[in-house]
Amino acid sequence: MNYQVHASAIIDDGAQIGDDTRVWHFAHVCGGAQIGKGCSLGQNVFVGNKVTIGNNVKVQNNVSVYDNVYLEDDVFCGPSMVFTNVYNPRSFIERKTEYRDTIVKKGATLGANCTVVCGVTIGEYSLVGAGAVINKDVKPFALMVGVPAKQIGWISKFGEQLDLPLIGNATTECAHTGQVYKLVDGTIETD
Repeated sequence: MNYQVHASAIIDDGAQIGDDTRVWHFAHVCGGAQIGKGCSLGQNVFVGNKVTIGNNVKVQNNVSVYDNVYLEDDVFCGPSMVFTNVYNPRSFIERKTEYRDTIVKKGATLGANCTVVCGVTIGEYSLVGAGAVINKDVKPFALMVGVPAKQIGWISKFGEQLDLPLIGNATTECAHTGQVYKLVDGTIETD
């Protein structure tokens, strides 16, 4: 075992956890979960059976990563943010065969207390603001806020808002890294 687990955490038999991952207080990782290297699962995190978490993912306190949620490398899940896996739940109707996949692409950030309604894809390096509700796909590099969430701008890999319009064609660079970002017909291209 090349990962760290707090004594109060529960790791079910069969869970796959990568090197240098840390599992903190009162976390529960189910037996079918696959977790990459260098991750951090905060206090009171739950990870379901049909979950894949990439490398260097940070899941902050009080987050439940339910079945059919897939987090790629370098994803950040802020404190108490929410995933769902059933679109129209009822306690008296069994809907486990109706789970919808939620995919969070490489480098995306999900802010504290945001909610991600199941069945969406969150694009690479996008940023969902605290408290936002995501109910549709998010473009790569999009900056999303509000209820329901709306795109208000573009964000760099570094995590700073880019000086670009929402639509059209334009070019800018990240003030911190110098990386060039091109807006071409509503999508971001990088070099």
